[in-house]
Amino acid sequence: MAIGIKIALNEGLYQRDPQETSLGKKIIKHSILLIDEIGFEAFNFKKLATRMQSTEASVYRYFENKHMLLLYLVSWYWEWVSYLIDINTMNIEDPKRRLKIIIRTLVSASKENPAIEYVNESILHQIVIAEGSKAYHTKAIDEENKEGFFLNYKKLSEKIADVISELNPKFPYPHTLASNLFEMANNHIYFAQHLPRLTDVHVKKDDFEEVEAMLRYFAFKLLE
Repeated sequence: MAIGIKIALNEGLYQRDPQETSLGKKIIKHSILLIDEIGFEAFNFKKLATRMQSTEASVYRYFENKHMLLLYLVSWYWEWVSYLIDINTMNIEDPKRRLKIIIRTLVSASKENPAIEYVNESILHQIVIAEGSKAYHTKAIDEENKEGFFLNYKKLSEKIADVISELNPKFPYPHTLASNLFEMANNHIYFAQHLPRLTDVHVKKDDFEEVEAMLRYFAFKLLE
């Protein structure tokens, strides 16, 4: 799917919108690559600036700190998945079919879109899996929530929950199931790759077929 889009995110996440300038796009591109390479703990703006052959001050013009940069990247991915769900379920009336498509989208959204050259979705997905929880498992979660920093995730969950409720209006936990489908998709890919005794699925490179089958099993068994 080759499409050129701009992802709309909360303006409080950045000092200057990185999607508006070539330097900003370069920051996004190289931060994704560097975090994936060395991990978020070892990552800092000095190392990013060196990788970009730029200055640390130039990075601070776009992001207040590395936590806000990580939150920006994770929010970008949440919105990307939401966008793909809209595209993939367009004109699909049957809620059961739409939920199947949503589940497939959750595990396949990492396929790289060549039209967005500064975001490698496949590598960003690895960051969301390995580092994503660090964006919101923080002491500042309540304050950042008030600022609307997690609205993209909430809208994504709401979108999935609406389809679940349409499929089974009596199901009492649509939002719980919605957020769990997203988290399970990521967690069990990670478990399969690094902690295989915590899951029953297997993944090979970009083949997440077993993860998709597991999500369908849980979702439709509960909704039946």
